Amino acid sequence: MLILLPASLDAQLQRDSGISHFEYAVMSALSEAPQRTRCMSELADLANGSLSRLSHVVKRLERRGWVRREPRPEDGRYTNAILTGEGWDKVVESAPGHVEAVREMVFDVLSEEEVEQLRRIGQRIHLRLSPHGMMAQRHGQD
Repeated sequence: MLILLPASLDAQLQRDSGISHFEYAVMSALSEAPQRTRCMSELADLANGSLSRLSHVVKRLERRGWVRREPRPEDGRYTNAILTGEGWDKVVESAPGHVEAVREMVFDVLSEEEVEQLRRIGQRIHLRLSPHGMMAQRHGQD
């Protein structure tokens, strides 16, 4: 499942929207941010990718006019990624098909009880894997 689901979601987005799942994750994370702007390092964490991978993808998204980069105003050593108006339109266009695919592939095959179990399991795994959760685990607070 951990291999098949991302590959299936990637195939759906490629087929229907011409973007990869990672590109969608990047633009979606930007679309949810204030002023549609995030620091590149924060964006890499949210999109679950390395800063190097993110830089390559953002360069591709810049060429398409969907994202732009600017030095972070409060500290020019860092770079912000900003979702453009065209990028916003691409997310809005892509989201319904993506949401439907997730619903079809995951939630439609589960009962309400199983969805709740999946939510609880996901939260526990996320806590274990998140930096905050790893710190608590190292200090015996798990």
